[in-house]
Amino acid sequence: MSSASTHALDFALLAQYAVIAVLVLGAAAYVLHDRAPALSRKLRVAIAIPLVREGKPSWMRTLGRRIAPPVVKGGSCGSCSGCAPD
Repeated sequence: MSSASTHALDFALLAQYAVIAVLVLGAAAYVLHDRAPALSRKLRVAIAIPLVREGKPSWMRTLGRRIAPPVVKGGSCGSCSGCAPD
């Protein structure tokens, strides 16, 4: 096999692993959000707070606002209010 075809195969394998990694991370994020919403909310806040601080670039602040969970207006655990008494 030539060097060029070997590099093409290496790139294809790397791309395949990257796609699989993205899918696994997405599935893990979904399960975390579905099974542990309070923990998911805390993690989103912990990630978003450093991004929205003063002095950060505008794109970073926008990303932080998108990552931040929506404001909760009541509820028992602060996640979805699905189990809160009415």
